[in-house]
Amino acid sequence: MRGAAWLLSALAFLAAPVAGASEWNFRVFLDDREIGRHVFKVRESSGAQQVTSEARFDVRILFIPAWRYDHRAVEGWDDGCLRSLDASTVTNGERISVMARGQGERLTVERPEGRDEHRGCLMSFAYWDPRILEATRLLNSQTGELMPVEITSLGTERLEVLGRERMTERHRIAGRNLQIDLWYADGRWIALEALAPGGRVLRYELTEERAS
Repeated sequence: MRGAAWLLSALAFLAAPVAGASEWNFRVFLDDREIGRHVFKVRESSGAQQVTSEARFDVRILFIPAWRYDHRAVEGWDDGCLRSLDASTVTNGERISVMARGQGERLTVERPEGRDEHRGCLMSFAYWDPRILEATRLLNSQTGELMPVEITSLGTERLEVLGRERMTERHRIAGRNLQIDLWYADGRWIALEALAPGGRVLRYELTEERAS
């Protein structure tokens, strides 16, 4: 399960500019078994955004814990660009911390492998921000790695969300050891599905969405 960590980088993201606040609550499944929850919160003040992502997963085999995952990330954004990141991830008791700070056109990232400096406007895996669909590289908030990606449209399809059927647009993020499908309805992120090691499927089911 450690190989699934690339997806859970999720995790902390900026939505398309919002007024006030937005929140997404997801039930998370591995194949058909529910393994936990993931909550995203976006708060806007004076044109800047703070994004909080919190996930907790617990996979058991015959009632014995086989994989435990806790992730919390807080990101600061300005005009669609990541300006700060403080993330902590604990996988089966092993903790990884990542920190990033922006200054001018540079973003400095501190991660277990060392320090990186990147130029230009960067995004993390900000699924709830439709601008992510134009990205060619994304920062993994769990590992601090900047990953090249290719994003393609898979067309429209109907999907049941929160008890009603909605017309959605489906997109795929692909990269090294990476395949994530995202669904949007009226510009709002509503679902996620990704390939996990061993051919298994990690799926996010929206249980609550709030905007103010």
